[in-house]
Amino acid sequence: MPAPAGASTATPTNAALWGGRFTEATDAFVQAFTASVTFDQRLADYDIQGSLAHAKMLAAQKIITDEDHKAIVKGLGEIKAEIDRGEFQWSIALEDVHMNIESRLTQLIGAAGKKLHTGRSRNDQIATDIRLFLRDEIDAIANQLLDTVEVLGKLAKREYATIMPGFTHLQTAQPVTFGHHMLAWAEMLKRDHGRLIDSRARCNSMPLGSAALAGTPYPLDRELTMSELGFESMSANSLDAVSDRDFIIEFCSFASVLMMHMSRFSEELILWTSAQFGFINLPDKFCTGSSIMPQKKNPDVPELLRGKTGRVYGHLMSVLTLMKSQPLAYNKDNQEDKEPLFDTVDTVRNSLTAFRDMMAAVTVNPEAMRVAVSRGFATATDLADYLVGKGLPFRDAHEVVGKAVAWCVEHGGDLSDLPLEQLQSFHSSITADVNEVLTLEGSVKARKLPGGTAPDRVAEAASATLSWVEERRSGARS
Repeated sequence: MPAPAGASTATPTNAALWGGRFTEATDAFVQAFTASVTFDQRLADYDIQGSLAHAKMLAAQKIITDEDHKAIVKGLGEIKAEIDRGEFQWSIALEDVHMNIESRLTQLIGAAGKKLHTGRSRNDQIATDIRLFLRDEIDAIANQLLDTVEVLGKLAKREYATIMPGFTHLQTAQPVTFGHHMLAWAEMLKRDHGRLIDSRARCNSMPLGSAALAGTPYPLDRELTMSELGFESMSANSLDAVSDRDFIIEFCSFASVLMMHMSRFSEELILWTSAQFGFINLPDKFCTGSSIMPQKKNPDVPELLRGKTGRVYGHLMSVLTLMKSQPLAYNKDNQEDKEPLFDTVDTVRNSLTAFRDMMAAVTVNPEAMRVAVSRGFATATDLADYLVGKGLPFRDAHEVVGKAVAWCVEHGGDLSDLPLEQLQSFHSSITADVNEVLTLEGSVKARKLPGGTAPDRVAEAASATLSWVEERRSGARS
């Protein structure tokens, strides 16, 4: 097996820090096959954060001396600088991010570096690193969601009265406003934000102090370490703490729902940009052309967003499958949790960036939407409601309007095009005031209940959505 890029295959003199009981070297293929340093080096900053907190606690508890603590802090600072400069030499022989850093620390400061691992295991160390990493990513994604909801809220406020067809079964159903449609998307993202914030609490629990699986006899101060690392709670059971990956599954589940929502949004954008709809324009910078058809402007960004949804679904299934048969406590299988998590994080963050920027630049074609909504008998329900107001039972009104629509289909035209005499031929209770409900403006204006598509209600809801965003930003800052 070739060595993965970015990691050396050279074996340093202090390789295999766990090798005391072994009588032969690890097979070179097995060494490369079991190493995780090519991807878990992404956790280096968090590994150093955890080590600094652990070292401070060891010194406070007199488990290591103050001199050793100072040397560890200095050495870890040098290692972080090397990593930041891209000068750190990662070695597959040292397996993972933890042992690479510990080995280098011992090279730099000598015996004090060997004391850092007192009272901990790679099992609780990696569980801590991943939680620190994911906590930061959750916060970043939560902010991206707020930015995206804000973009949709502003678009809804701008287009609060722009009439478009509302669809069921992708057939014209009733008139709505474009702003109302944008706020439907915003509601989905607001729920996603809630799911994400809810998951953060379960992610933000510290496993450090659980050691390999049973805890440790050293007098560790877990409260101090928890405070240093900003955790809100600590694990209550050492067996569970080192083997739990529920927080990763929960994040991937959140990500799958979010990507499902963005895929739905993208499908509508793709339809709306087509010549058959022409409802919106996407800026050229979010589209590409065809190598053979010079007229083409392809909505590649929403198409890719739609496609990446399957990628995230796959990662959720991967981690669920990874965990489904594991006995307590830690197993090597868990090494396979990181690549799906990392790619899910990257995919979600990139997708939100693309969607936010694209929607901020969308322009609307009101004329095309008005033509479309005028073709599908969108005000038929309004006529039925009008007849109910004249005293007909709704089912009778439904039948009357159905016959009127059938007449229009046979003879051409829309309900709003029919002269009063023709409408009265379907039912005698129809009078001149029917024209008020058969207009598109009259239809949307009538839907004025909370949550409805009446322009005034949409404008209020858009403002409420923007206030929702600001409240959560203020809460995050406080």
